[in-house]
Amino acid sequence: MVTGMYEREIRGVLSGDEEMLASLTKTCTEDEISDYYSILDIPFMVVRAGGSLGIDIIAIRGELSFPIEVKSSKKPVVYFSDEERLTEQAEEMISMCTASSVLPLYAFRLKGERGDKWRIFTLEINGLKKKQKLLQRRIPLIQTTMHGNYKMDWRKGMPLHNFIAYIRHLII
Repeated sequence: MVTGMYEREIRGVLSGDEEMLASLTKTCTEDEISDYYSILDIPFMVVRAGGSLGIDIIAIRGELSFPIEVKSSKKPVVYFSDEERLTEQAEEMISMCTASSVLPLYAFRLKGERGDKWRIFTLEINGLKKKQKLLQRRIPLIQTTMHGNYKMDWRKGMPLHNFIAYIRHLII
């Protein structure tokens, strides 16, 4: 579902890699490009997360830190029930993030899309503090089906450029 290429892409964007930003924003609108490039004002420190805990990268900046799981698909909806491991990872992410009061993110890249290809989602976490709680209210939650299985619908996620613009105002 995810390749190292997309993980490197999101890492490059969040850490303010201008070459990656230029490559990713070729088909974006001027407003989207402006939002993307605002990451250069205060980029994240982004590190790869080891292991298979359902966390690909960790992004840290100021008072904000996020474990991020990266997903990609040609289809706009990812059903976690299609791969049992995805559900297990989500449940483990909820447990770890609840215990540490950290907001988890899922970055979902739709392959073949023009414009902003990335969407951001989160999971329901109790006990978050201040800015993390504000963000959780703003970022769409990963949905559940009528059978209680997780699903991400790319069309319902927060565009990455909007996420970048929003967190810029939280910190500055």
